[in-house]
Amino acid sequence: MFPIFDPVALGLYIVGYIFMLIIAATIAPKVAKSISGRFTLYGAMALTAVLVVLTTAFIIYLFVIVALPHMGAYGLSFLLGLIFFVVLMNIITYFASPYLINLSYGARPDPRLQQIVDEVAARLGAPFKLKAVVVDGPPNAFAYGNFLTGRYVAVTSSMLALTDRRELEAVIGHEIGHHLHRDNAIMLLFGILPSIVYYLGVTAVHMAMASSGNRGGNPAILAAVGIAAVIVSILIQLLVLAFSRLREYYADTAGARAAGKEAMQFALAKIHKFYFANPEAHEVVRDSKFRALFIYALVNAVANPFVSVTRSDLEEIKRSSYSVFQEIFSTHPPIPKRLKFLDELQF
Repeated sequence: MFPIFDPVALGLYIVGYIFMLIIAATIAPKVAKSISGRFTLYGAMALTAVLVVLTTAFIIYLFVIVALPHMGAYGLSFLLGLIFFVVLMNIITYFASPYLINLSYGARPDPRLQQIVDEVAARLGAPFKLKAVVVDGPPNAFAYGNFLTGRYVAVTSSMLALTDRRELEAVIGHEIGHHLHRDNAIMLLFGILPSIVYYLGVTAVHMAMASSGNRGGNPAILAAVGIAAVIVSILIQLLVLAFSRLREYYADTAGARAAGKEAMQFALAKIHKFYFANPEAHEVVRDSKFRALFIYALVNAVANPFVSVTRSDLEEIKRSSYSVFQEIFSTHPPIPKRLKFLDELQF
């Protein structure tokens, strides 16, 4: 589609990234604060999803009416081909990733964990079979897989040591919630949209640079549409990240239903306290290629794998400060916010 090294695409990416940093540091926190608490969880998810889809549709429409007429007979084929290529690459990743995850983390079946997962799945009414695996690493748990490879719930050995039975059930309930809510497939779909918009923008800029005006095209307009599309793709990505954080709250509700709000809170608080005690463990998770899967959140935090949390610890964590700037770039909400959210749940 483009050269392996495309200076135009690289330049636009850098411009878009700088723009994203500016937005994240100035406008985004103010917008988040102004709308915080105005919507229910379901309302916020619906609104964010609609904004993502409508913004993407608008850019595609703008590309069609401005750029497509100057692409000749093959314009529509190119547009459909680009969308097909981006979708296909993501679908391949979706189906291949469970094998890569199992290989990368040395996932191994565990009969005791499988029994707990089966019990929690039955409690939550899961209509499918889940494969429970243990992996190595700092305290974490994650859900992955699909209908072809099977649906997995992975828990690290250190998470098993960190939590008691009810807390472990809450963590597992959270991960089963991701499966019940089809989060892997939904986030795959939403993750495709900013990529499509970005590549449409790069295409429009290339067309503007190559345009000779023989067909009455205006290079300045094409360039403006292309640059706007790249910038909007960054905004869509921020919205997708916000949507991902909302899905984490949604999964927390499943964990709370499975084992109780308090068990979910204490499990999260132990994770928070654990990572604060040893920042190098946080680096391991943060640098993982699969970090978006993890239950951990925005913590700078591990010393002793047998962390204890009291009610006073729980209240202190709820009052902890966190970086709004960092939150905007994260797939997970900060743990203090998740604890407060669980306080407000009514079953």
